[in-house]
Amino acid sequence: MSSNAALLFQGGIGVLGLIAILVFGIPVLLLGPGLWPSIFYGAFGAAGTYAVLLLLTRVPGLFPENLERQMQGLYEFASRYSPAVLILLSLLAGIGEELLFRGAIQGWLMAHTGAVTSVLAASVLFGLAHYISFTYFLVATGLGLILGAAYVFSESLTLVMVWHAVYDMIALFCLLRFPRWFGVTIVDPGRNCHHE
Repeated sequence: MSSNAALLFQGGIGVLGLIAILVFGIPVLLLGPGLWPSIFYGAFGAAGTYAVLLLLTRVPGLFPENLERQMQGLYEFASRYSPAVLILLSLLAGIGEELLFRGAIQGWLMAHTGAVTSVLAASVLFGLAHYISFTYFLVATGLGLILGAAYVFSESLTLVMVWHAVYDMIALFCLLRFPRWFGVTIVDPGRNCHHE
């Protein structure tokens, strides 16, 4: 997928979420504790979430499938793009996916059901949207639960947008900078050899 297509796709998710919010009149809790606290707690939450997930990948047998194969695919996807494009993709994912899943879907469900049901349902849909394997679905659903709960308690969509965007940036940086942490094999096209 070209850089423009990837950016357009992520941007389109946000547009879809915004349209749903406007058409259905879904109430959005935007800032909660305020702009700077939302940014700070969002960034802090992202770093903490990534650190915990990284530690969990070190637990033998916790993930039943070959997580290294999925990381290899993600590495090959991310390595096609420049750092600027990856930052933009992370920002668009944070803003767009949170507009859709937390703002629109969870917000609508919250108005018609309750906090627990809305968080669970939006998180499962978030996991399904990221499905590349059952393991990845579980991880994405877990992240969705964390983001959904953070939205409920903080009353700040901005906070979860920052959390999501910064999490993606950290994950992509670590994967590209330290691929061996994830069992990624790097192919050197100049020498046609593998490094692990």
